[in-house]
Amino acid sequence: MREKYVRFCVSLPKDLLEELDRRTVLRGYSSRSELVRDLIREMLIEDMWEREEEDVVGVLTIVYDHHDIRLVSRMLDVQHKYHVNVLCNTHVHLDHRNCLETMIIKGKASQIEGLSTQLAGMRGVKFAKLVKAGKPEK
Repeated sequence: MREKYVRFCVSLPKDLLEELDRRTVLRGYSSRSELVRDLIREMLIEDMWEREEEDVVGVLTIVYDHHDIRLVSRMLDVQHKYHVNVLCNTHVHLDHRNCLETMIIKGKASQIEGLSTQLAGMRGVKFAKLVKAGKPEK
Protein backbone atom coordinates (compact mmCIF):
# COMPACT_ATOMS: atom_id res chain seq x y z
CA MET A 1 0.00 0.00 0.00
CA ARG A 2 1.34 3.39 -0.96
CA GLU A 3 1.95 5.95 1.79
CA LYS A 4 -0.15 9.08 1.69
CA TYR A 5 1.87 12.29 1.54
CA VAL A 6 0.80 15.64 2.96
CA ARG A 7 2.32 18.84 1.65
CA PHE A 8 3.10 21.62 4.14
CA CYS A 9 4.96 24.91 4.00
CA VAL A 10 8.10 25.83 5.92
CA SER A 11 9.61 29.31 6.06
CA LEU A 12 13.39 29.50 6.27
CA PRO A 13 15.96 32.28 6.21
CA LYS A 14 17.56 32.53 2.75
CA ASP A 15 21.00 31.36 3.92
CA LEU A 16 19.51 28.30 5.64
CA LEU A 17 17.58 27.38 2.50
CA GLU A 18 20.77 27.74 0.43
CA GLU A 19 22.56 25.41 2.84
CA LEU A 20 19.70 22.91 2.61
CA ASP A 21 19.91 23.00 -1.18
CA ARG A 22 23.70 22.59 -1.07
CA ARG A 23 23.38 19.52 1.15
CA THR A 24 20.59 18.12 -1.01
CA VAL A 25 22.96 18.13 -3.99
CA LEU A 26 26.08 17.01 -2.06
CA ARG A 27 24.29 14.03 -0.53
CA GLY A 28 22.69 13.02 -3.82
CA TYR A 29 19.08 13.53 -2.81
CA SER A 30 16.52 13.90 -5.57
CA SER A 31 14.71 16.68 -3.70
CA ARG A 32 14.65 18.82 -0.59
CA SER A 33 11.73 16.72 0.62
CA GLU A 34 13.81 13.53 0.61
CA LEU A 35 16.55 15.19 2.67
CA VAL A 36 14.04 16.67 5.14
CA ARG A 37 12.31 13.27 5.55
CA ASP A 38 15.67 11.66 6.38
CA LEU A 39 16.55 14.43 8.84
CA ILE A 40 13.20 13.97 10.61
CA ARG A 41 13.68 10.18 10.75
CA GLU A 42 17.15 10.69 12.21
CA MET A 43 15.73 13.00 14.88
CA LEU A 44 13.00 10.47 15.73
CA ILE A 45 15.62 7.72 16.13
CA GLU A 46 17.69 9.96 18.44
CA ASP A 47 14.56 10.61 20.54
CA MET A 48 13.76 6.90 20.65
CA TRP A 49 17.26 6.17 21.97
CA GLU A 50 16.90 8.86 24.65
CA ARG A 51 13.48 7.63 25.86
CA GLU A 52 14.82 4.11 26.47
CA GLU A 53 11.29 2.66 26.56
CA GLU A 54 11.81 -0.17 24.11
CA ASP A 55 14.58 -2.11 22.46
CA VAL A 56 16.54 -0.36 19.74
CA VAL A 57 19.03 -1.52 17.13
CA GLY A 58 22.52 -0.21 16.52
CA VAL A 59 25.52 -1.09 14.39
CA LEU A 60 28.93 -0.95 16.05
CA THR A 61 32.00 -0.82 13.81
CA ILE A 62 35.44 -1.33 15.31
CA VAL A 63 38.97 -1.67 13.95
CA TYR A 64 41.52 -3.30 16.19
CA ASP A 65 44.90 -5.03 16.35
CA HIS A 66 44.14 -8.75 16.15
CA HIS A 67 47.68 -9.69 17.23
CA ASP A 68 46.71 -8.77 20.80
CA ILE A 69 45.07 -12.04 21.85
CA ARG A 70 44.15 -10.57 25.25
CA LEU A 71 42.24 -7.80 23.49
CA VAL A 72 40.12 -10.30 21.57
CA SER A 73 39.38 -12.18 24.80
CA ARG A 74 38.50 -8.95 26.66
CA MET A 75 36.23 -7.87 23.80
CA LEU A 76 34.29 -11.13 24.04
CA ASP A 77 34.06 -10.79 27.83
CA VAL A 78 32.54 -7.31 27.47
CA GLN A 79 30.02 -8.58 24.91
CA HIS A 80 28.93 -11.27 27.38
CA LYS A 81 28.89 -8.85 30.34
CA TYR A 82 26.17 -6.75 28.76
CA HIS A 83 22.84 -8.42 28.29
CA VAL A 84 22.70 -7.16 24.76
CA ASN A 85 21.68 -9.36 21.92
CA VAL A 86 24.39 -9.36 19.26
CA LEU A 87 22.31 -10.35 16.25
CA CYS A 88 25.16 -10.56 13.79
CA ASN A 89 28.91 -10.15 13.85
CA THR A 90 31.10 -9.73 10.75
CA HIS A 91 34.86 -10.01 10.97
CA VAL A 92 37.16 -8.88 8.14
CA HIS A 93 40.96 -8.98 7.97
CA LEU A 94 42.06 -5.59 6.65
CA ASP A 95 45.77 -6.37 6.57
CA HIS A 96 48.38 -8.39 8.45
CA ARG A 97 47.70 -6.55 11.71
CA ASN A 98 44.22 -5.01 11.60
CA CYS A 99 40.71 -6.42 11.70
CA LEU A 100 37.39 -4.70 11.18
CA GLU A 101 34.33 -5.97 12.97
CA THR A 102 30.72 -4.92 12.69
CA MET A 103 28.11 -5.93 15.22
CA ILE A 104 24.39 -5.52 14.79
CA ILE A 105 23.08 -5.14 18.31
CA LYS A 106 19.57 -5.08 19.77
CA GLY A 107 18.71 -4.05 23.31
CA LYS A 108 18.14 -1.07 25.56
CA ALA A 109 19.96 2.05 24.40
CA SER A 110 22.02 2.30 27.60
CA GLN A 111 23.18 -1.31 27.22
CA ILE A 112 24.23 -0.81 23.60
CA GLU A 113 25.98 2.47 24.40
CA GLY A 114 27.71 0.87 27.40
CA LEU A 115 28.98 -1.99 25.26
CA SER A 116 30.16 0.46 22.61
CA THR A 117 31.97 2.66 25.13
CA GLN A 118 33.67 -0.29 26.80
CA LEU A 119 34.91 -1.70 23.49
CA ALA A 120 36.00 1.68 22.11
CA GLY A 121 38.10 2.41 25.20
CA MET A 122 40.13 -0.79 25.08
CA ARG A 123 43.82 -0.61 24.35
CA GLY A 124 44.38 -1.91 20.82
CA VAL A 125 41.04 -0.64 19.48
CA LYS A 126 41.97 1.89 16.81
CA PHE A 127 38.49 3.01 15.73
CA ALA A 128 34.96 2.56 17.04
CA LYS A 129 31.70 4.08 15.91
CA LEU A 130 28.14 3.32 16.91
CA VAL A 131 25.37 4.06 14.43
CA LYS A 132 21.93 4.35 15.98
CA ALA A 133 19.70 2.54 13.52
CA GLY A 134 16.28 2.58 15.16
CA LYS A 135 14.07 -0.08 16.63
CA PRO A 136 13.41 -3.64 15.49
CA GLU A 137 10.35 -4.22 13.35
CA LYS A 138 7.50 -6.10 14.97
